[in-house]
Amino acid sequence: MVTPGGAGYDVAIIGAGPAGSALARMIGDKRRVLLIDRRPTAVDSPVSACGAGKCCGGLLAPDGQKMLARQGLGLPREVLVGPQLFVVRTLDLRTGRERYYQRHYINLDRGKLDRWLVSLVPAQVDVRFGCRLESFERRPEGFTLTLSCGGREYREQSRLLVGADGAGSRVRRLAFPQAPWPKRYLAIQEWFACPQTLPHFSAIFDRDITDFYAWTIPKEEGLVVGAALEPGRGAAERFERLKAKLAVFGFRFERRLRRHGGWLLRPTSTRHICTGQAGIALIGEAAGWISPSSAEGISYAFRSALALAEAVQAGSRDVLAAYRRNTASLRWNIRVKNLKSPFMYNDCLRDMVLRCGVRSMEVRR
Repeated sequence: MVTPGGAGYDVAIIGAGPAGSALARMIGDKRRVLLIDRRPTAVDSPVSACGAGKCCGGLLAPDGQKMLARQGLGLPREVLVGPQLFVVRTLDLRTGRERYYQRHYINLDRGKLDRWLVSLVPAQVDVRFGCRLESFERRPEGFTLTLSCGGREYREQSRLLVGADGAGSRVRRLAFPQAPWPKRYLAIQEWFACPQTLPHFSAIFDRDITDFYAWTIPKEEGLVVGAALEPGRGAAERFERLKAKLAVFGFRFERRLRRHGGWLLRPTSTRHICTGQAGIALIGEAAGWISPSSAEGISYAFRSALALAEAVQAGSRDVLAAYRRNTASLRWNIRVKNLKSPFMYNDCLRDMVLRCGVRSMEVRR
């Protein structure tokens, strides 16, 4: 059954993660905005919004903190989880070499962060959870969207369509099937009970496991272990091998609490960035905005949302051209991160950096 929607919208945003909710918050009191997310999670729901298809460690890096500050926001207490982390343990499983580096991350509950960001969206914005974009059709005045929700189909009209739907972006796949995608990884995470709280985030390297990296993150009385793995039939086996190798370094994975996975993108070239065209914009990881060196994505989500919001608010005749101009610094940032990557992911260069110990620190254990 197809049910017609209400009045048309200026902007329809697919995805209510950090990018989509930030854009809705910044333009929602000036434009008619529809915010859609396929997760059936309301703002006040006790169920985590970090649902299927998203695999996030829940660390807010300094760049993400800076973007929150630029938006005039501070994190509420209920979003935070312990312990707060001030050091990264860099561990090369191949050589056994390790170093500690001071870093200032904020440890948080990613599901609660998403819900808090949605709660900041103006009341004028129509927010629909549990809705999926099935298709869209281009019209002279914009787009007709076909949405499914609760077993029924709905039609909505919008002049601008925004894909903020992450690494598996349906908007990108439907609108730009020929555009080159960033390299794709299968991210797997498991939560384990861990009575001994570890005071650090671990960045783990081993080309036998992945050409990217793995991680451990303490969360209250638990420990998260995850890895970005090249997809394929051997991914699960490589993840088990990772845990076996970490056991040699003192990690204990005794009682698993839960496990999930999702896609993670890695733009190794700015050619992999697709900001959109012809009335369709992509922001956040849907566009490919994510660090190719660390996979940090929250700051890119905020920055790309701000770039598009400024283009929309300026009333530019060509919003997409203005958005592309506004993201010039983001493209430069991706280039710089790709220049940095060999020092982390080339075995010889990484070993040289760990040997010399530049900017590392001693930690009592």
